[in-house]
Amino acid sequence: MKTATQYSGIPTTAEFQHLKASLHRTVLDRLNLESLQQMDREAAISGIRSLITDLMNQEMTPLSTAERRLIIDEILNEIFGLGPLEPLLADPGINDILVNTYDQVFVERDGCLERSPVTFKDDNHLMQIIDRIVSRVGRRIDESSPMVDARLPDGSRVNAIIPPLSIDGPHLSIRKFRKDALVGEDLIRYGSLTAPILELLAGCVKARLNVLISGGTGAGKTTLLNVLSSYIPPTERIVTIEDSAELQLRQEHVVRLETRPPNIEGEGQITQRQLVINSLRMRPDRIVVGEVRGGEAIDMLQAMNTGHDGSLTTIHANSPRDALARLETMVAMAGFQLPPRAVKEQVASAVNLVIQVARNSDGTRRLTSLSEIIGMEEDVITMQEIFLYERQGIDDQGRVVGRFRPTGIRPRFADRLRIAGILLPLEMFDETLPQEAPVRGWR
Repeated sequence: MKTATQYSGIPTTAEFQHLKASLHRTVLDRLNLESLQQMDREAAISGIRSLITDLMNQEMTPLSTAERRLIIDEILNEIFGLGPLEPLLADPGINDILVNTYDQVFVERDGCLERSPVTFKDDNHLMQIIDRIVSRVGRRIDESSPMVDARLPDGSRVNAIIPPLSIDGPHLSIRKFRKDALVGEDLIRYGSLTAPILELLAGCVKARLNVLISGGTGAGKTTLLNVLSSYIPPTERIVTIEDSAELQLRQEHVVRLETRPPNIEGEGQITQRQLVINSLRMRPDRIVVGEVRGGEAIDMLQAMNTGHDGSLTTIHANSPRDALARLETMVAMAGFQLPPRAVKEQVASAVNLVIQVARNSDGTRRLTSLSEIIGMEEDVITMQEIFLYERQGIDDQGRVVGRFRPTGIRPRFADRLRIAGILLPLEMFDETLPQEAPVRGWR
């Protein structure tokens, strides 16, 4: 199939759209849907392609070769796929697809939003595509249940919301699933972190430190979690817990768990907290939670404190200190009446490392801080920053310029890494030595 970019130069006039709609209706009238479902997909596509070509040859409207190909592809997308969304889903340069209204579609490309030439015919057309998405995963969306989260077959995450909650018509948001997951060397090449920082993080994972990745929406938390999880030894049993499965672990011994929303009657919901509790009965060596966001925080902290070290998770927060405060709030959400100091002690003893990531104004994503939690002083969790990213300005091409540098503090967990057989050069923590200066971050 062609991408939206490849077809963007083809004018789609009202006459063209009317002809395409007419051909689409004729094709549907002539198809035997039951026999079509029993046919091989490639054979069915080939047969329908021939039928559309024959119908176009009978039309009086002159069509260029490009217009003919566009009509064939769009009709096939309507029958077998997700209509106008198919070229956007097929475009590897697009990370997010944001349908504000049927005639206003934005995409995120290279970290920046841009308007797409793709549109839907009307609200009903958009609703048909939304229904097709949610029905494939056994969900439904209507006025009684006007919001839904779903997942496409390739793992892409989908959120849909319709009237009466959305004022201007149905809305659809798709976070695309990356088929070729980034590896640590990619992050170094993009300048999202340096080789010494990656070496340190890999050592922390291998030495079974508990790691919390913090950042805002779209900052690259899951991407970094994927990279770090690749350093878990293949001999260990890993249990992953997610709201919507996105992690791409390469190890063989992985058990993937996913939450379940309530059914139409409001029953049958399975939360992340229930999955975290259940995972403790599954003999995990590591527990990886895609994102901690509620009452499961207390169970995660208790697991980290009771032998399930080496756990990894992410959290929405704008700084390492905010991340710890959010964890404390989530523990309170679990309904436990614990004194504030007891909660802080749980956090301080469970989490060893907080990694802050951020998306910059130019769309690039970088690690901005790496901090170690070292304990408590009175009622305050104490932490020390090991590495940080110093932003120095913006170049003439609008790119953020800066450098990574160590703070000069040797982390206390360096001894734990040494005992685990991971020897890191102490000069990597020397702030007086020159560090690598990245040009950009991953997008």
